[in-house]
Amino acid sequence: MARSRPTDSSAPPGTGKAATGPGSRGRGKGATKVGKDGQPKVGRLKKVGAQVRMMKQAYTLTRKNDPKLPWVMLIAFVAVAAVIELIAILFGAPFLFLPIAILFGLLAALIVFGRRAQGSAYRQVEGQPGAAAWVLEGMRGDWQVSSGVAGTTQLDAVHRVLGRPGVILVGEGAPSRIRPLLAQEKKRLARIAGDAPIYDVLVGDEEGQVPLRKLSAHVMKLPRNLSGGELNALRKRVAALGGTRMPVPGGPLPGGRQMTVSQRQVRRR
Repeated sequence: MARSRPTDSSAPPGTGKAATGPGSRGRGKGATKVGKDGQPKVGRLKKVGAQVRMMKQAYTLTRKNDPKLPWVMLIAFVAVAAVIELIAILFGAPFLFLPIAILFGLLAALIVFGRRAQGSAYRQVEGQPGAAAWVLEGMRGDWQVSSGVAGTTQLDAVHRVLGRPGVILVGEGAPSRIRPLLAQEKKRLARIAGDAPIYDVLVGDEEGQVPLRKLSAHVMKLPRNLSGGELNALRKRVAALGGTRMPVPGGPLPGGRQMTVSQRQVRRR
C-alpha cells in the first residue's frame, strides 16, 4: 500500500504562493518614493510652498531694513503694465494685452525686489568677519569654496576658491596683515598648481581692492583657463596638499541670524 505524504499542520496559513498580500510587496501604496540621492522625494506642491514661504520671509526681512520696498515695487509694476497697455491701446486691443501687462508688471516688481533684497543683505554683512566667505559660497556654478584656509587672531581670513579660472585666493581684513597671508598661501599652492593660474583678491573699498558687493561678479568674470578634466586634477592635488582650516567667525545674516562655520564650509562640486 502506498504511504500517504504527511501534512504539516504547524505551518501558518497564508504561506506559499497564496501569501502575496500588500505586506509582501516591495513597494506598497504607502511606500515613500526615494530619489537618487537616497533622500525622500518632495512633491511639487511642497516645493512651491517652501519657495513661497522663503520669499515671504525674505520680503519681511528686507522691508524692515528698506521701508520704501513696497512703494518701489508698486511703481515698477504700474510703470511696466502701463507701458504695455499703452502699446495695446495703440494697436486697438487693450483687453487682449491686459494679462500680458499684468504678467510683465509682476516680473518687474520681482526683479526690483531681488535687487533691493540683495543690496540690503550686503549692507548688513559688509565689514563683518566672514562676509566674503558668505558671498563666495552664494555663487552659482562649478565652484569649490574653502573658507578660512589661513587667518589671524584678529579675525583676518583667506578663502580659497577652485574653479575654471584656476585658484582664487580671497582675503578679508586689514591689508597689512592679509597681504603676507595671501603671499604665503600663493607660494604654497604654486608648488602643486602646475599651469593653473593663481589669482589673489583683497576685499575692501580702497584702491586696488574689490568691494564686497562686487566680489561675486569679479570672480565669475575671470577667464576660463581650465577644462573640466584639468579642474578635477587640480582639486585632487589641492586635496592631497591638506593643511589646517581656520574657524572663520560667523557673520550676520538678514534677520539677525548667524552664519555657522559648518554652513560656510560647503564644498561645491
